[in-house]
Amino acid sequence: MTPSNVDAKASWQDRFLKATGTFWFLVALIGLLAFVVFVFGYYGPRTATGDYPGWNDKQLIMGYEEGDFWGNLSFAVHVLLAGVMTFGGIFQLIPALRRRFPGVHRWNGRLFLTTAIVLSVTGIGMTWFRGAHLSFVGAATTTINGLMIIVFGALTLRYAIARKIAIHERWAMRTFMVANGVWFFRLSLMAWILINQGPAGMNATMSGPGDILTQLVAYFLPLIGLEIYQAGKRSNNGTTKVLTGLFVIVLTLLTALGIFGAIAFMWLPDLRA
Repeated sequence: MTPSNVDAKASWQDRFLKATGTFWFLVALIGLLAFVVFVFGYYGPRTATGDYPGWNDKQLIMGYEEGDFWGNLSFAVHVLLAGVMTFGGIFQLIPALRRRFPGVHRWNGRLFLTTAIVLSVTGIGMTWFRGAHLSFVGAATTTINGLMIIVFGALTLRYAIARKIAIHERWAMRTFMVANGVWFFRLSLMAWILINQGPAGMNATMSGPGDILTQLVAYFLPLIGLEIYQAGKRSNNGTTKVLTGLFVIVLTLLTALGIFGAIAFMWLPDLRA
């Protein structure tokens, strides 16, 4: 095999792997935008009109509580900022926008990191001080996810300030994955239920084996998948690139299944109610 043929083969494998990453992003984009629409469409009007008890029209671990001013304020900030963070995070991942509007990218990045850290702090606070959890497992995984957001976000900012852009971009992607842990959890939950045609291994306190599995998948599999994808891109082995691309396709199909379930059975019914 001539060197030119080797280069052509490697180029095809690189394009295949890149295409699978783009495929995942486009699928995820649909789900992320649907989540943003739900957050602002459901909680926005109720909060703006002072219908705080209306938060509880949707089944929640702990939403509005009479007389709990700080707890209710934390919940409102947490929920509404989730929509802001998700929307801002989408734009951070589009290379064309980063290149064409670098100033917007920098300020939007600051907004994304700020909202992500505020969400982490309020989420951990509500989990342990407001009792917004059903089991220790749920509280622990949520807390670990929140701490990862804070640490990853700090490293993302550190390398941006140091102008180590390649390292900064890697940590920014990691931050994006963990910052959307709540979104991934809903997808993981619905994908599990649809695959098993029911809530297999789940219980009312979300402490069953199925519950634990979906939480671990939601908070750690996206991050692991990202690391595998990035390692595949750096690899010089064509077979590794192809296998990595196939792995990403499997993750994309699972993501699409979870998005379908979340839209059809979690978000759309509440918006129609």
